[in-house]
Amino acid sequence: MNFFGQQRRKLLKFSLIGGLGVFVSNHWLSTPARAASLARAARSGLLPPDINGIRLPKGFSSRVIARSGQTTFGYAWHAAPDGGATFATQDKGWIYVSNSELDHQRGGVGAIRFSRQGEMTDAYSILQHTTRNCAGGHTPWQTWLSCEEYDQGQVWECDPFGVQTARLRPALGTFSHEAVAVDVHHKQLYLTEDKPDGCLYRYTGNTHDAAGWPGLDDGFLEVAEVIGGPVGKVRWHPLPDPLAIHAPTRYQIKQRTAFDGGEGIWYHAGIVYFTTKGDDRIWAYNTLNKRLSIVYNAAFYPNPVLTGVDNITANTTGELLVAEDGGDMQIVVVAPDTVMPLLQIVDHDRSEITGPSFNPDGTRLYFSSQRGASGKSQDGVTFEITGPF
Repeated sequence: MNFFGQQRRKLLKFSLIGGLGVFVSNHWLSTPARAASLARAARSGLLPPDINGIRLPKGFSSRVIARSGQTTFGYAWHAAPDGGATFATQDKGWIYVSNSELDHQRGGVGAIRFSRQGEMTDAYSILQHTTRNCAGGHTPWQTWLSCEEYDQGQVWECDPFGVQTARLRPALGTFSHEAVAVDVHHKQLYLTEDKPDGCLYRYTGNTHDAAGWPGLDDGFLEVAEVIGGPVGKVRWHPLPDPLAIHAPTRYQIKQRTAFDGGEGIWYHAGIVYFTTKGDDRIWAYNTLNKRLSIVYNAAFYPNPVLTGVDNITANTTGELLVAEDGGDMQIVVVAPDTVMPLLQIVDHDRSEITGPSFNPDGTRLYFSSQRGASGKSQDGVTFEITGPF
């Protein structure tokens, strides 16, 4: 059995998508209430910028872990760092992986390994010579699905540990991929498309391994239709041509629902959350009752805190964090009673915040400023935040 097959037999010990609490709201599934640490920190307000130019709540601190072009452990950190995720290691450390969103087969994925004390111990490439690797998604079998964001873009399954060669997964479709999330209950994948008239897709495997995870080579891809839209019951339509040989995937089904610039996506306790940058919305698809609702809509606020919605993640208590592409260069906490910034990068107005991800125990947050203060892809900066999360 190869690496990818072996990994499917093992759930990530400190899974980023399992065991999380959820919001108590009519938009979210209800569970017993838990402490809302990020909302509490956000409500305390942001201090003046620190030495790294980041505004944080009291008790938090930042450090720069990588800069584009800077060589660390023999690896020159890539330009245009984008989507990212962390993975637990057997020695109780972790790995942070980060996409490179460069054109013309200059993209790929890099990784930094940390010890259990949070010290950097290695850095290396896990994918090379691909195009516009934007976001993606982690899997419960400890692989990274890196998404190419262009018309002929596909998905690459990567080994965060740098042992096995990345594998192309054509069954996940050919389109301008943004991000992907795994529904661990129904064993399906959800994918967003970064086009003004992009779609929401769902992948179902025809075969499953011994652990129940879907095969990524022999399944079928569907596109969502919101009946009566823009919110309500969702119907799924199989795509006749997922490789887009004869027509773009988003135009193959007449009844499909268009979403204005699909961005980050995250699965949590029966809900698939995803963002659309064209209308600054956060959506919630309930996989149990198959209904779509809107969690956040910037149009409802005269002076919205959150704009330029992009990558999305969550902490160990289930609070959503949304990174801004532009906006005020903030990562914003979104909870039923809170829409407030957790942090802000100053003087990076021509950049965007990318790749937010907590380490496995939720004590450190990683993300990048894709183009840094200069606004150029070769000046990306990757940060780590510590504090009372």
